[in-house]
Amino acid sequence: MKMKLMQWTSMIYAILGLAAGVFYREFTKMNDFDGQTLLRGVHTHILVLGFIFFLIVLILGKLFDVHKAKSFKAWYWVYNIGLLLTISTMIARGIGQIKGLELVGLNHAAGLGHTIVGVGMIWLLILLGKRIKE
Repeated sequence: MKMKLMQWTSMIYAILGLAAGVFYREFTKMNDFDGQTLLRGVHTHILVLGFIFFLIVLILGKLFDVHKAKSFKAWYWVYNIGLLLTISTMIARGIGQIKGLELVGLNHAAGLGHTIVGVGMIWLLILLGKRIKE
């Protein structure tokens, strides 16, 4: 079940990442925006930290049964919450930049999301280390 979940998670992030690229292109065109915006990086963040990352987790599950670690389910939810917080704040800030809005407080939320993702990466490495020892 957990292996299938990793496959589906990866696929969902692939679709979201591709959609984010299209949204960035079309939203900036629609608003005649020709500057720098955080929306530009959303596509890459989703594809690398979601799609590719969960493909790697799937491979680690196949090779080392990392998905059988006791805290794997908790890790899965924490990592995804961090990634979704990061992505959603980047989208909100990017739209705000295009629309000329100052969205106060989102810098901290984006930082928190990135921190949670970083903790999730370290946590996964710890889970992997435990599975390798066994």
